[in-house]
Amino acid sequence: MTSFVYSQKPIRIERGEGPYLYGEDGTEYLDFGASYACVPLGHSHPAVTAAATDQLERLTYVQGSYPVAARDALTEGLSGLAPGDAEYVWLCNSGTEANEAALKFARSATGSTKFVATMQGFHGRTMGTLSTTWKKKYREPFEPLIEDVEFVPYGDAEALDEAVDEDTAGFIVEPIQGEGGINPGTKKYLRAAREITDEAGAALIADEVQTGLGRTGTLWATEHAGVTPDVTTSAKGLANGLPIGATMCKEWIAEGAGPHGSTFSGGPVVCAAADATLSVLEDEDVPAHAAETGEYLTSELDAALGDAVREIRGTGLMTGIEVKRGSNRVLRDLAIDHSVLALPAGRTVLRLLPPLTIEQEHVDRVVEAISATLTGETAETAGTTEATR
Repeated sequence: MTSFVYSQKPIRIERGEGPYLYGEDGTEYLDFGASYACVPLGHSHPAVTAAATDQLERLTYVQGSYPVAARDALTEGLSGLAPGDAEYVWLCNSGTEANEAALKFARSATGSTKFVATMQGFHGRTMGTLSTTWKKKYREPFEPLIEDVEFVPYGDAEALDEAVDEDTAGFIVEPIQGEGGINPGTKKYLRAAREITDEAGAALIADEVQTGLGRTGTLWATEHAGVTPDVTTSAKGLANGLPIGATMCKEWIAEGAGPHGSTFSGGPVVCAAADATLSVLEDEDVPAHAAETGEYLTSELDAALGDAVREIRGTGLMTGIEVKRGSNRVLRDLAIDHSVLALPAGRTVLRLLPPLTIEQEHVDRVVEAISATLTGETAETAGTTEATR
C-alpha cells in the first residue's frame, strides 16, 4: 500500500552511520537535514544504540504510574538541564504532543482561554497546536479549530504588547522560526516577550522542539537572550531518532496543570535513549562544538555564495539560505548531483540542520555542493565526493 500522507522521495534508505545515510544501491549521502534535526549525534550513535538495546532486553514498556529507573533518570536529567527553574517535566511522544500539553497546561494554570502566536510560526498538527500554526495550508482543511488565537508579526514587540491582555493564557513562540524560514528572534524581542507576559499573568511558552538541545550553540536557544520561559518544549533530537517529547514547566504551571495523560508517556526504551543522548551532549560539550562549526559554516557559505543568494541567516547549526529560485529544485539537484541531503523552509529557503557532530570537512563538502548547484558549475569543477571527504 502506498503512503497517502508523505510524498515518497526517489531514494530508498537502508542504513545510517554518523552524518551519512546509505541508499539501497550503496550510494552514500551526506545528511545535512538530520531528518528535521532528529539525530543531533548522527545516525546510529553507539551510546544511544547500546542504551536502547539494553533497556529493550530488560523491559520494553510499562505505563507511567509505575516508577522505572530509565524514566526517573531522564526526568531528573531534564529537570537539571531545563531553562531556569522550569524543572517540572512531562514526557510524551512528539513535539506536537509537547506543545499541545503546553497549551493545555497554560489554560488550566491561568484560567484564561486566549493564545497569542506568531505569523510564520509552526507548532504542530494536533487540533490545538494547529490552531497556533500560521500557514493556512496546514490549518484550512481541518477548520474550525480553536478560535481564541491571535497572530502577531514575528519580532514585533509592540504588536505583541497590544495582543497580550488579561484574557491571554499564553504566548507561544519559537526562539528561531524553523518552518517559517529560519527567522531568528532578537534578544530584545524575546526579553520584551518575557516582560509582556509577566505583566499580563500569561505563560511564555518557548517552542524549542527544533532549536533546543544544542542546535543553536547553547543547550536552549532562549539562553542567548537570557530569558527563562514558563514552559519550554523539546522533542526531535531528544532521543537521537526515537520518538519522544518533553514539556518542562515552572512550578506555577505544573501546580495548575490539571488532568492530562498519555498511554505511552515516558516509555523505558525511549527514555534510556534520551538519557544517553543528554549524557553525550553534556559530556562531549556538543553545543559548543555546534557553535564553532556553525560559525565556520556561515563564514564559508558567505564567502562561496556571495550575491548568488539573497541572505544567509541562523544561529549555530540551524542555517537558512534564501535562494533566488525554488528551494525544492535546489534540494533535488543537491541530492541527485552531489549526494547531499538538506531540507526546505518554505518555497525559497534551503534549511541546513546537520548532526551537531559534523566536522569542517563535512562543511567544506556541503558548501562546494551548494555553490556548484546555485552557480551552475559541474560536479567535476566543484570536486568529487572522494576528493572532499
